[in-house]
Amino acid sequence: MPITDWPADERPRERLLKLGPAALSDAELLAIFLRTGIAGKSAVDLARELLQEFGSLSALLKADHQRFVKSAGLGTAKYTQIQAVLELARRHFEECLKREDALTSPELTRQYLSNWLKGKPYEVFVGLFLDNQHRVIRAEELFRGTIDGASVYPREVVKQALAENAAAMIFAHNHPSGICEPSEADRMLTQRLKQALGLVDIRVLDHFIIGDGLPYSFAERGLL
Repeated sequence: MPITDWPADERPRERLLKLGPAALSDAELLAIFLRTGIAGKSAVDLARELLQEFGSLSALLKADHQRFVKSAGLGTAKYTQIQAVLELARRHFEECLKREDALTSPELTRQYLSNWLKGKPYEVFVGLFLDNQHRVIRAEELFRGTIDGASVYPREVVKQALAENAAAMIFAHNHPSGICEPSEADRMLTQRLKQALGLVDIRVLDHFIIGDGLPYSFAERGLL
């Protein structure tokens, strides 16, 4: 039976309008995005099958183009739409952070960094440049690659922080493995950055590791 023939209070769009998006299941939200099903399957049926096929909503969202388009009901158009939605979410959180004190909005900071970095197949090291009220001046990808490969250079970070007239910084990088625990290289890098920036009176407020689950915070673990 097509969704248009379902009772109104069971249709995903109507449920979202009445109850809000948080009340919907992953399959219902995905069905709204898909808009239509395929022969013999409603959008909700298709969404459920896709979630089972990929293993989770997160796995579907972070799938690369080649993997994504292999599944029935998906294609390049849907892939580009999902990438656009993810980037819109990242930019939304960035705008919100620019109006807030990053220290008094830890959940917003985590959400923003998770949306930006979670699920990437390679390591990305980013920095939030903050003013003296801890509002975000700029958020930027600083380096890409593995930290073990010595790809992060404190001197370059200091130069950029001075150019942005930053008073403080928050760092973050992702672990493609999904494990949020810091490596010894992560710990050493954090201390090197803290020392280098401290020489020019720029504080390092936190360093987050993004993986599966809650991001790891160096500040909350007393490592800064």
